[in-house]
Amino acid sequence: MKIAFLDRDGTLVWEPPETRQVDRLDKLRILPGVREGLRSLRKAGYELVMVSNQDGLGTRSFPRRLFEIPQNALIKTLKNDGIRFREIFICPHVSADRCGCRKPKIGLVRSLMKDARINRAGCIMIGDRATDERFARRLGIPFVGMRTNGRFPRFASLRRTTEETDISVLLNIDGNGRSEIFTGIGFLDHMLALLAKNALVDLSLTAKGDLTVDEHHTVEDTAIVLGTALRRALGDMRGIGRYGFLLPMDEVLAEVALDLSGRSTFVFEGSFRREYVGDLPTELVAHFFASFAQSLRCTLHMTIRRGVNEHHKVEALFKGLGRCLRQALRIDPLENGIPSAKGSL
Repeated sequence: MKIAFLDRDGTLVWEPPETRQVDRLDKLRILPGVREGLRSLRKAGYELVMVSNQDGLGTRSFPRRLFEIPQNALIKTLKNDGIRFREIFICPHVSADRCGCRKPKIGLVRSLMKDARINRAGCIMIGDRATDERFARRLGIPFVGMRTNGRFPRFASLRRTTEETDISVLLNIDGNGRSEIFTGIGFLDHMLALLAKNALVDLSLTAKGDLTVDEHHTVEDTAIVLGTALRRALGDMRGIGRYGFLLPMDEVLAEVALDLSGRSTFVFEGSFRREYVGDLPTELVAHFFASFAQSLRCTLHMTIRRGVNEHHKVEALFKGLGRCLRQALRIDPLENGIPSAKGSL
C-alpha cells in the first residue's frame, strides 16, 4: 500500500493570508489542479491521507464548528468527484504547546505507519511549507513541494529495472529547478542538473548501470525514464503551452525546438571533435535526446549552428532543452483546453 500524505491549507485549498484559517464557507476555494492531481494519485494506486496543523482548533480563537463547516464541504465536494481520503489527521495545537503531533513532528501518523502493508518506499508527502518537507524527511519519504496557494503539482514517480540498469526518478513539473542526480557519469549528472534548473523542474534521479561494460545503457535508459516520467506528469496536457524554442552559450549557438505533440520525432544536426566531454561519450549526446524524445513522445529538433568548445556545445543543447520545456510545460492562462485542433495530444 502506497500513501500520499497531503497538507491542506495552501496545498489543497486557498489559505487566507490575513488569518491563515479557513473559518467560513465563503473562504473555501479548492486550488487549481487539485481534483485532477488527486484523481491521478488514486489512479496510480495511492491512498490519500490529509495531515494538517490547525492552530488553536477547539479554542475560543478558532471554534471547532467554524473549521468543520468548510472542512465537511471540502470532503463532500471531493467525494462527489470520486476522491476519498483514507485518513484525516488534524493537529489542533499551537507551537507553544510543544505537542508531539504538530508537523513537522510525526506523532499524528506514527500509528498508521506501523501498518505492515504500507510500502514506505512508495509513499510521498505533498505540501507548500518547510515544515511539510521536514515532516517527509522524518518519515523517510520523498517530498513534492509547491507554492502556497499555487497550482497543485504535476509530478511523477517511476522506477525502471532491467538486467542492465536500475533507474528511479521523482520529478515535479511545477517545481523551482532543484535537483539531486546520480547516474555514475559525472558530466551527465551536471547536464541533467542544468536541464532541471532551466526547465524549473524539480528532479531526483538515481541510476545504477553496467558502467563496467560502457556508458551506453545508463545514458539511454536514463533518457527513457526521464521522458516517460515527464509524459506521465503531464497527464492529459490540458492548458499547457506545448511549444518551446532556442539558446546561445558563449561562442556556441544551438537551436532547440520542441513540440509536445504526442508523436516521436528527433532531428539532430551537429558534430563533435572530441570522443568524450568529461566522462560522457559525445556519440551518446544525440542518442540521449533521441531516446528522450521517443519516450516523451515529442517532436524535438536540435541544431548546433556554430561553436568551438565541446563542453559548451553539449551544455547549450541541455540548457536549450530545459528552456524549451519551461515554455512548453507551463500552464497557459489563455489555453482553456488541450492545445490541439484534434482535441487530444
